[in-house]
Amino acid sequence: MGMPRNKLENSCCCRFFLFLLFFSINGGVLEAWHKGSVTRYYDFKVQSASITKLCKTSTIVTVNGMYPGPTIYAREDDTVVVEVSNLTPYNISIHLHGVRQRLTCWFDGPAYITQCPIQAGQSFKYRFTLLNQRGTLFWHAHISWLRATVHGPLIIYPKQGVGYPFQPPVEEHVIILGEYWLRDVQGLERHVKESGGGPPGSDAYTLNGLLGPLHNCSRDDIYTINVTKGKNYLLRIINAALNMEHFFMVANHTMTVVETDGEYTKPFKTTFLMLTPGQTYNVLIKADQSIGKYFMAMAPYMPAKNAPFLKKTSYGILRYASPTVKVDKLARKSHVKTSMTPLEPIIPNVNDTASVQAFSDQVKRLYPNHQWSPVDVPLRIDKTLFFTIGLNVFSCDSPDSDMLGESLRLQSTITDFPDKPEKMYDFVNGAPNNISVDTQPAIGTQVSILEHGWAVQVIFQDTGTVGTEKHPIHLHGFSFYLLGTGLGNYNSSTALLNLYDPPYRNTVGVPVGRWAVIRFRADNPGMWFMHCHLEVHTTWGLSMAFLVKNGKGKMQNLPPPPPDLPLC
Repeated sequence: MGMPRNKLENSCCCRFFLFLLFFSINGGVLEAWHKGSVTRYYDFKVQSASITKLCKTSTIVTVNGMYPGPTIYAREDDTVVVEVSNLTPYNISIHLHGVRQRLTCWFDGPAYITQCPIQAGQSFKYRFTLLNQRGTLFWHAHISWLRATVHGPLIIYPKQGVGYPFQPPVEEHVIILGEYWLRDVQGLERHVKESGGGPPGSDAYTLNGLLGPLHNCSRDDIYTINVTKGKNYLLRIINAALNMEHFFMVANHTMTVVETDGEYTKPFKTTFLMLTPGQTYNVLIKADQSIGKYFMAMAPYMPAKNAPFLKKTSYGILRYASPTVKVDKLARKSHVKTSMTPLEPIIPNVNDTASVQAFSDQVKRLYPNHQWSPVDVPLRIDKTLFFTIGLNVFSCDSPDSDMLGESLRLQSTITDFPDKPEKMYDFVNGAPNNISVDTQPAIGTQVSILEHGWAVQVIFQDTGTVGTEKHPIHLHGFSFYLLGTGLGNYNSSTALLNLYDPPYRNTVGVPVGRWAVIRFRADNPGMWFMHCHLEVHTTWGLSMAFLVKNGKGKMQNLPPPPPDLPLC
């Protein structure tokens, strides 16, 4: 993403590409978009705003002047219309992350994949229905690095009269994890492209846009949740960070995970979460500690070697309300003194991959017979894909991330993306670019074409060409079953796959030096982007796209694009 953008914007090839997509998969039967029983309308004005953090005032791009942006609230099966007006000089597009966009790929949002961006002074209405979806998702910009500040929650409640599959909390709180730069992120992206190197670490990590007390000029810039002892609370936690994975924990408190990526999970207890960019977790937390203050910590997880990043923790506060009892003045003063200093949590080491893997392995989908979460893992596979992913290097000394040795260039060509590498070797430990194995990447414009209804299995293999690293891979248009992960190179004869209660996700963190296997059913026609959710890796080309053909049955044909689809 972001390769020859000026060329694309100065021609009509993107518009041609979109219509080529439509005519290539549409069998001539035009169908209307899904409509929910309730339609909810939101007005997003993308505009610049001044913000003061770290002792400096900067100009950032926001929605409605808010950082993070406004929350979209809806219920399962509702239709949502979001009118986006671009009041900035930059191009913009909005992605509803995790929304499966049934028959509405035109509103999915990735620039130059399903739409041209919304240009300065123009607007576009995103229309979609939340069919069979509920839980915590989010929305964000999907062009350039504007996602750094252009993002916000998408909260989908169950249908009216339907409860949660757990004890209802007394309150719910949304916590968005993010990264903050003092420098302009557009300029930062240009620097990364021109230099060929990785980006510098951010200047701060944020909880709901607030930095916490450890940063300069941030003593009062603290996100605080007030709780009552003995009560249960639901925290909806979203990692909207640009390039960093993060731990989250609350001092002296155990969390119970009940949802990931908008899908209910079997409850399990944990003292910390690790979220890749693009992932969401819902957790229950009980206020069962002594009256006082407890830090909520956001700390970096960085398994890659020699990668620059901010080695600092940001804090919010979980504050217990004081009981309304009469005490003498001396006791009251003593209580104030002891409660002013929040307790700190135990934070995993920055590269504690073993603990991260143990945490991830606990995530299971809710019991198959449970009414909220029927499991329908495809057992007969129509298409198996083996994708190697990792960091690579061009001969011109420009670093490049690639998927299967192909670095995606966003142009109008449509051909077949390879199903597997040309050569199989020791992907994790093998020496790169030696005589027997050429790992030099190629610039490609291919997409992988899938027949409607195919059961698709994708094997992601991390590679050590430059160095092993964790890659959060996000698939647009679908959720998928994460059947398993394993150490080293994938071997079908020894791989253990969970076909009983695998988690249902939209973003998988392919582990360091490991493999991951997912399955999904290609029953949603359209063009669907798949990419690493580390923005720098998408910029370097770690991305591809699936083109899912129309089916023959009812509601299996992609409707034509809307008349107000933006032009390049």
